[in-house]
Amino acid sequence: MEQKLMTGSEVLLHALLKEGTECVFGYPGGNVLYIYDAMVDNDEFKHILTRHEQGAIHAADGYARSTGKVGVCIATSGPGATNLVTGIATAYMDSVPLVVITGNVPTTVMGSDAFQEADIVSITMPITKHSYLVRDAQDIPRIVHEAFHIANTGRKGPVLIDIPKDISNHKMQYDPAQSETIDLRGYTATPKPDHAAIDRLLDAIAQAEKPVIIAGGGVVYSDASNELLEFVRQTQIPVTTTLLGLGGFPSGHELSLGMLGMHGTYAANMAVQNADLLISIGSRFDDRATMNTAGFAPHAKTIAHIDVDPAEIGKNIKTDIGCVGDIKDVLQYANKRAQPYQIGSWRATIEADQTARPLSYTDSETELKPQYIIEMISEKTNGEAIITTDVGQHQMWAAQFYKFKRPRSIISSGGLGTMGFGFPSAIGAQIGNPDRLVVSINGDGGMQMCAQELAICALDQIPVKIVVINNQVLGMVRQQQEIIHGNRLSHIDLAGSPDFVRLAEAYGVKGLRASTKAEAERVWQEAVETNGPVLVEFVVARDENVYPFVIGGTNLDQMLLGENE
Repeated sequence: MEQKLMTGSEVLLHALLKEGTECVFGYPGGNVLYIYDAMVDNDEFKHILTRHEQGAIHAADGYARSTGKVGVCIATSGPGATNLVTGIATAYMDSVPLVVITGNVPTTVMGSDAFQEADIVSITMPITKHSYLVRDAQDIPRIVHEAFHIANTGRKGPVLIDIPKDISNHKMQYDPAQSETIDLRGYTATPKPDHAAIDRLLDAIAQAEKPVIIAGGGVVYSDASNELLEFVRQTQIPVTTTLLGLGGFPSGHELSLGMLGMHGTYAANMAVQNADLLISIGSRFDDRATMNTAGFAPHAKTIAHIDVDPAEIGKNIKTDIGCVGDIKDVLQYANKRAQPYQIGSWRATIEADQTARPLSYTDSETELKPQYIIEMISEKTNGEAIITTDVGQHQMWAAQFYKFKRPRSIISSGGLGTMGFGFPSAIGAQIGNPDRLVVSINGDGGMQMCAQELAICALDQIPVKIVVINNQVLGMVRQQQEIIHGNRLSHIDLAGSPDFVRLAEAYGVKGLRASTKAEAERVWQEAVETNGPVLVEFVVARDENVYPFVIGGTNLDQMLLGENE
């Protein structure tokens, strides 16, 4: 193929298509107009115009988490770029592969405080895996291919490409058939597993009496769910998961303990606290999982940590055996010689805890309970849907009561806890998984942060089923004020929120509402049977709390169990 005279913008779009980009989420502005102009004559390039830049990056994030591919978004300079910052930080905390493209003012006026100028590279440096400021249009193909490689290898994360306006319009000779060889000096994408360390871990399992596995989001991101399942089949070690690890190990498995941590199950938290061998697989020992680190796993003679990022080994919890490498590779090697540990009475102890303190709530025939809604959705979807959540009580109830069967089925802001994430991330997940049911579970607070994206659901008939758990209050804040701050409630009343059904209808999306069990069953069935997007508002009890609850600064086994205590 002969070289063509192309602009930097045309080369950019070609490079994105060459990387297999299926859809870009974005919002135009003055300093990306050449990029958007290049889209006009490119029928292969699919772009979705969100109604806010934050909606764009959360949608790209949901696409990436649910598919395992790199999500891509575009915004203009200045406020367009800075509106992406929360989404970049969200992806960075949760190791999500994104390529974030921003425009910037022309190079001739950079540094002069030009209109809509912001040094987005410096602003986002702590929350990106790598950043590029493009100064020569000839570098665009190389930079795009490097960005995708960096974003989606090793510990995954967001990469920023900032393109000044004049660079995007610069004309250059470009050979569309040329190959881009990636040679990044000093970048080791994925370290090879240390077989000796894995052997030490297997020896520790052979000596253990009370082993427990903590499976984190790394199991999902490395597509190692099958390898973990085989490892557990061979070793018979019980498994607890982090929030982002849900689905990486089937919730219904006989050795599943559920989620651990602040709102983890009684059996999971007690198993960790009583274990003599703790094996973290793709979990970074986040403070919401460990709670008080000084009192974490006090009986563990050995703590092992498998992670692709060597910086995580021993960072939060002292580690005795560190296995650095891609989790899939580590487990494939381990599975060649894994053996069952000596079960003894450990399994019986765990089963007794599960029986004595299961997840439960006090149901009601007069008011709708949020836990009931999650259980109903789980049952009706058979645990097979992609569930996105916002942040708050509903997020924890979804983690507790939805029975995730498959990896990449929960899309949730774990590390940063970003309200407004849930709904737009569902749009991205649905674009990436057109044949699967995608359910977006939101609180009435978070739903109002990105509700404007209802417009694109209506226009493009994106068939997300949007659930609003409406308790008329900032529920998680209210719960902590009630329990920790002596019930001194401060600015948590969401009175004045819109009628969500009418809001949906105003955008052209079907809206339904339920406040009783019978209505809930009926409207959910109607929602699922409706082609296209539907918003379902469930009006639930205002004062319901999430239990178990471990107060910050206390140990995992110091759980408040609510009415079941």
